[in-house]
Amino acid sequence: MANRLAHATSPYLLQHADNPVDWWPWEAAAFEEARRRDVPVF
Repeated sequence: MANRLAHATSPYLLQHADNPVDWWPWEAAAFEEARRRDVPVF
C-alpha cells in the first residue's frame, strides 16, 4: 500500500512511504481534510 508520502521529497518521509498507514504530509490539504471530517491532527 503506497500512501501520500510516496511523493515526498524528504528522505525521512520517503522511508515511511510503504508503511500500511494512510499518512498525510504536513500540508494545507491535510488540515482541510481534518476540518471536513472534524478530526484532530496528530
